[in-house]
Amino acid sequence: MWWRLSLPVEAELEESLLWKLNDLGLHRVAIQHAPESPDQRTLLAWLPAHEWPEDQRIELFSSLAPLALTFGQTLAQPVWDELADEDWSRSWKQHWQPDPVGQMLLILPAWLGVPEEHAQRLVLKMDPGSAFGTGSHPTTRLCLEALEQQPPATMRVADLGCGSGVLGLAAIALGARKVLAVDTDSLAVSATADNAALNGLSADALRVRQGSVEVLQNLLAQQPADLLLCNILAPVIEALAPHFEAVLRPGGRGLLSGLLVEQAPRLTAVLEGLGWKVRPLAEQARWGLLEIQR
Repeated sequence: MWWRLSLPVEAELEESLLWKLNDLGLHRVAIQHAPESPDQRTLLAWLPAHEWPEDQRIELFSSLAPLALTFGQTLAQPVWDELADEDWSRSWKQHWQPDPVGQMLLILPAWLGVPEEHAQRLVLKMDPGSAFGTGSHPTTRLCLEALEQQPPATMRVADLGCGSGVLGLAAIALGARKVLAVDTDSLAVSATADNAALNGLSADALRVRQGSVEVLQNLLAQQPADLLLCNILAPVIEALAPHFEAVLRPGGRGLLSGLLVEQAPRLTAVLEGLGWKVRPLAEQARWGLLEIQR
């Protein structure tokens, strides 16, 4: 038996809640999202019933509540449904539909065909597995739209914190010659490798390893990238910022997302103190995108 948690969430809370659940070791999670209703989202989590009695479920919800307070919000009351043994991945797949992004990209669930009305778009086939982005979160969409607006033709791209690999897939679809990606979570590494295979990419075109910026530096073989993608939480970006010089060449471009608009001034000051020129590129649902160059 399983417990399924259903929790309505605001868009700006999505990434923080997924991060918290992943940090707690809970990987059977997803965000229910319909492209036609981008502001209506539900966090879903599947928990083995024998491991999660009522007191443990109450404690879990209590651990999530402070994240909402950070945004000046209060979490809705959770709904717990007891389910018979099921393939949880199938349960959430029914809620995910083809999702057009920008003018050129289409995020396509791997088990669906391309809708006729989107036949001219660049298709990114995705099966994100556990807990990783489907491209619906504002931080991901900001990065995807920025890639589309300034395509990385012939570039070597570094993806620091790759998650499901969607940004790397988009970079290659838009002309990048190689993507080198890392994530500290082994599940993310597996998801990225699987999604690269779904899109017919060789292991050489999109190379992914488990680790952080030091592993990325080794993957780059002392040849910093033309473009750095970094879609993770602002405090993590700040901690990694002193290493950006080693993974992004002079004159290269970095796209940093995962930060709230109100976090941008502090992060900008840190980056400028390290010698980077920082430019705010876009905002969406209280999330921001920064560009760095030197």
